[in-house]
Order: sequence, then C-alpha cells, then structure tokens
Amino acid sequence: MDTSVDPDPVRTPGLEPGGGVAPGDTPPESGQTSGLSHRERTPARRLQTAAIIILFVIVLLSLAFLVSQVMGWTTLV
Repeated sequence: MDTSVDPDPVRTPGLEPGGGVAPGDTPPESGQTSGLSHRERTPARRLQTAAIIILFVIVLLSLAFLVSQVMGWTTLV
C-alpha cells in the first residue's frame, strides 16, 4: 500500500493521458502546504497612534465649537 500524499498518476482512475481529468470529473486530491513562507513584518504603530491623536483633536475641537454655540460665544450667519 502506498502511503504518499500525492496519488500515483499511473494507478489513479479518471485521469486522461497527460494527467488531466475529463470535463465534469473531480481531480484527485493532492497534498497541500499551509503556513507562511516567511515571517510577516509587524505593522508600524506610528500610523495608529497618529490617527488616534488626530481623531481626539477633531473631537475636542467639535466639542469646543458646540459649547461655544450653546453659550452664545459664537454666531453663525
């Protein structure tokens, strides 16, 4: 009994000459590899920190504008 992962093309039913399969036929299962071929780089945290700071400044400016509107310190015409 053959224990290899890939089937032997000579003994695999349904294969046409050249190793192809007939239209509508399911190809034989073969081995797969999983995982990464190289280590992924850790994304820079500078962009995340800058985005949070910018968002915080926008929220603070919006709140200051709303408070000034409620208090009557600014008028929009």
